Amino acid sequence: ATVRKKCVHHTASQRQRCLYGEPFGREIKVNMSPSKTNLVAAIDQGTQSTRVFLFDKDFQPVAQHQVPLPQIYPEAGWCEHDPLAIWGTVKECITQAVQEAESKVGPVNVRALGITNQRETTVVWHKHTGQPLYNAVVWLDTRTSDLCSRIQEEVGGKDYFRPVTGLPISTYFSAFKFKWMYDNVPAVREAVDADLACFGTVDSWLIYQLTGGSSRGVHVTDVTNASRTMLMDLRTCQWHEAYFPLFSMRASALPRIVSNSEVYGTVSEGPLADVPICGCLGDQMAAMLGQRCVAGEAKNTYGTGCFMLLNTGSSPITSNHGLLTTVAFKLGPQADTQYALEGAVAVAGMGISWMQKNMGMIESPDEVEPLAASVTNSGGVYFVPAFSGLLAPRWEDSARGVIVGLTGFTTRAHVARAMLDAICFQSREVLDAMRRDADLDNLQVLRVDGGAAKNDLLMQMQADILQVPVVRPHFQETTSLGAAFAAGLAVHMYTHEQIFTSHAYNRTEFKPQEPVEQTEKRYALWHKAVARSMDLADLMP
Repeated sequence: ATVRKKCVHHTASQRQRCLYGEPFGREIKVNMSPSKTNLVAAIDQGTQSTRVFLFDKDFQPVAQHQVPLPQIYPEAGWCEHDPLAIWGTVKECITQAVQEAESKVGPVNVRALGITNQRETTVVWHKHTGQPLYNAVVWLDTRTSDLCSRIQEEVGGKDYFRPVTGLPISTYFSAFKFKWMYDNVPAVREAVDADLACFGTVDSWLIYQLTGGSSRGVHVTDVTNASRTMLMDLRTCQWHEAYFPLFSMRASALPRIVSNSEVYGTVSEGPLADVPICGCLGDQMAAMLGQRCVAGEAKNTYGTGCFMLLNTGSSPITSNHGLLTTVAFKLGPQADTQYALEGAVAVAGMGISWMQKNMGMIESPDEVEPLAASVTNSGGVYFVPAFSGLLAPRWEDSARGVIVGLTGFTTRAHVARAMLDAICFQSREVLDAMRRDADLDNLQVLRVDGGAAKNDLLMQMQADILQVPVVRPHFQETTSLGAAFAAGLAVHMYTHEQIFTSHAYNRTEFKPQEPVEQTEKRYALWHKAVARSMDLADLMP
């Protein structure tokens, strides 16, 4: 049924026009299905898997489905994904999640679809055929190291792009991956030169496919993902054309930049046919929204990598201590842009996976907690997991992983605990940099989420090393929740007030227990170990 409903999306402080194009106070049409359960869908396309969640009007998960994503490692330091495999996992997850929801609550009415994705991972496809021209180059891939060094030398320093983009020169960001493909993949070069290429991060690729692909697909990217390309002006939230020649980029290849909460198009077919796609954020920004972080609050996500973001409000803060200045979220075309400082650590959960799959030290990731807890400390062992260099706040591409302090006393339990220590120490480095950049004297709490955050020992160790309480929500899939929030806002299923005043969700709090003097001593020794990891890239065969 269709009913008439007052638009209550706005408050006087928001000063926005309704996303449906109606002025404040006018009545709008909203599709309602009294006989069906109204839900919001969220696609969470990550580095190692794809998930789809369905949430109800109270933000509660009704159904979900997850499919692993194959990793492709053509050479040491390289990591790729098949874009068509990514799309295949999304379709499978949508179908299975909707079926599960219907089996639980009966007929459903999916009101909106939100998307969150692994950031920086770069896809180039043909404008007419819709086919990818090369595998997606993943965010952690380091093949562009020489290219980054060359551009850094050409422009005169690592921070050349910072005043405009907030980003240092690094293998991390999408424009360098695109430039590598242009220089090394003939199909990409030919399509770009003929104005037949579409460039995008994973969000762009999925929205394009969901809205019809080569027949009528929409080519857009949201402001958070665009902010990670090295091509967007942070203050205007538009492409900075002066940088295009450095990366052989053409305006015709770029997606249109949109906000995080507005209707981009509708799903063309399948179980979600005709559902509006109206929320999109990069994964870490989605987690920040899912954690309801307002200005002055921070969250840390423990996934493949480790990502800490501090909401700095409506003005970007330029980092002088190795952090990224980025967009947190922009919840509507006319909404104020919220900014963040971010510290990205490349190896968190990946280090635990490395212990299992590469070294055979554990049989499953769940074993790392009891193994590390079987010893009271690391026995003097320090693990610096710089498998592909160090990210924030050091940005040292030449670093490589080291384990130092090994003795005849050392066991695999000590190495496991040192791995957990390393996650915590790297997060401490990031938080220290945030405190200096944002003049933040007292962070009241750190909100945490992600797969590795389920590890109680790790969370207690983190609270000790930071000397800050760590709070973990019982529902830890905050990335998917953030995408659902953005989509639900756009169709007025959720309101700003509902989202940002609902902090009283069930949670577990870890308070510091280790004496400050002991923490500081171990932190100083960590820095000593990090120094041993520097300038080792030439050890590669």
